[in-house]
Amino acid sequence: MVGGLRWLAESLATPLAPGDFWDLIDPLRPGAELRGRILAIRAETPDAATLEIQPGRDWLGHRPGQYVRLGVDVDGVRQHRAYSITSPVGAPTLTITVKAIPDGAVSNHLVRHARVGELVRLSQATGDFSLGDPTSGPVLFLTAGSGITPILGMLRNHLDELTDAVLLHSAPRPLDVIARDELEGYAAAGRLRLRWRHTATEPMLQLGELDALVPDWRDRRVLACGPIGLLDACEAHWAEHALGDRLHTERFRPAPFAAIGAGGTVSFAASGRSVAAEGSQPLLDAGEAAGIPMPSGCRMGICRGCLVPLRRGAVRDLRNGVLTTADEDPIHIQTCVSAAAGDCELDH
Repeated sequence: MVGGLRWLAESLATPLAPGDFWDLIDPLRPGAELRGRILAIRAETPDAATLEIQPGRDWLGHRPGQYVRLGVDVDGVRQHRAYSITSPVGAPTLTITVKAIPDGAVSNHLVRHARVGELVRLSQATGDFSLGDPTSGPVLFLTAGSGITPILGMLRNHLDELTDAVLLHSAPRPLDVIARDELEGYAAAGRLRLRWRHTATEPMLQLGELDALVPDWRDRRVLACGPIGLLDACEAHWAEHALGDRLHTERFRPAPFAAIGAGGTVSFAASGRSVAAEGSQPLLDAGEAAGIPMPSGCRMGICRGCLVPLRRGAVRDLRNGVLTTADEDPIHIQTCVSAAAGDCELDH
């Protein structure tokens, strides 16, 4: 309630359009921008927390394994990040579990500074990382860190239907395992086979160990989620064994392209300002660091909410290295995944 009153007071101090008054009275009403209100925040580990959120009445629900893009204002900048939904399908509220990462503006805000009653922006649930038919044979879940979260969503919805499921999960220490008691409860009841790897005291998992850890891994459908390095290794390993069709992965951040552009001076035509940008720095970040308000959305290259016209010069896509050049006519580019490849000018 306190968070809601704070939001109301801050909103009343700014100019309002007529429709905004309805949002102040009932921000979760049908037809409004989709928002959610934080109802509870529960610590999971020293650096992770589960947020229970009441979504707006236009929320369409989710399928296990899907994620939601959640938006918050941090230091005056609207930021969006994707988080897996971990709650049962059909529940009146949704839950996400967030791990605070070093220098992570949104994750640190949600874990350490968010308050009950605070309003957040929501997208509808999206993503195709799913279990499919839970009864269609044995499954191996291969996860690390917060990559456990979409799998938690699947287990909480499908565990009774799974006949043979193995979870191989890596985390630095036992106390860093999200939902550890819940997972060990599943294992104790004979509903899930667990294999832990605690990387603070044990070597990092090598996929060559699978023959010893899960001898029938070749016969299992595999769902993997975790750091980019783990997913890259999984894709290479399963491809090497001609089993790529059995592997399904979830990536919340695009894999960076190895060849970085040269960087350059980025000019913003509308503001008349210019800023030097590194070849590895998204143009969205460069503009915000210079104090220039930038359109943004998911910040992952998915929603296209950050499109800005490139008037001249060249930019490089950080996901795949593709070079885009504007000669005569402006070209819309995604600033969250594009970096300067020499001097360039944005029509913004």
